[in-house]
Amino acid sequence: MRKGRTALIAMLALAALAGHRLAIPVHAQETATDVDGGEPEPQGDDFYCGQRRLGQWFYCTRPRPAPRKGAAAPQSSAAERMTQISQQLNELKARAILEPSEQNVIAYVRFQREQLDRASTFSDTWQRALWQNPDLDYTLQRPVSTVGKRAWLDNRKADRDAVLESLSQRYGLFYFYAQSCGACEIFGPILRSVADSHGMAVMAVSMDGGPNRDFPNYVVDAGQRARMGVPGNETPALVLFDTTTKRTIPVGFGMLSADEIMDRIFMLTNTRVGSDY
Repeated sequence: MRKGRTALIAMLALAALAGHRLAIPVHAQETATDVDGGEPEPQGDDFYCGQRRLGQWFYCTRPRPAPRKGAAAPQSSAAERMTQISQQLNELKARAILEPSEQNVIAYVRFQREQLDRASTFSDTWQRALWQNPDLDYTLQRPVSTVGKRAWLDNRKADRDAVLESLSQRYGLFYFYAQSCGACEIFGPILRSVADSHGMAVMAVSMDGGPNRDFPNYVVDAGQRARMGVPGNETPALVLFDTTTKRTIPVGFGMLSADEIMDRIFMLTNTRVGSDY
């Protein structure tokens, strides 16, 4: 034993003097692989590492690379989860209808109740958020309560009437009618009252050459409507004309009430698209 140990120490000393490179330790020589996934690369002394296969003790092979941990599965998005909930609800409902056992019905009702509770929580949170963030509360701009809506409409009507009083200096109305049009007989007096109450000029244009008792100073259409770019031949038709820009603005076709006429003219001339809703 002592002789063998002495020989081993001597061999180690010779290896150190010769500059032999020691390998990285491994757990087991037989099952180790290099970093690239190939066969283990033997290193060190040929006698001890090759013939005697003492790599476990003389570190002749590279270690087995640590196994890579699998990438974490991506979490589902909120939209995907909503879709899954909807699909599960439909599945439970279909199962309860096709196989109406007590167990299936209870499963569907319980799951549906969970979703109703979730919706109620969302609705409650929504309302609380609006109370505490007035910039998000649309009802401050357009009230929905009976008292608030009445006050908003009264203020809106006052603004509208004030604007219409000044519109007569810039805008006029073209009224396209036909003597054979029954709706025109009803609409004519309504338009006459609006024009008289706000001092707006109206030019009546007959599409079939017939007269108009509400607007006796009419003219017969000789291509005016087409040149203005007013589509179709429907009557009655009301068109606003801007004398400054020479632009025509269709107000509406068919029967309109007095409030509808005034509201539309006000919106088309004094509000931006989307600001009133």
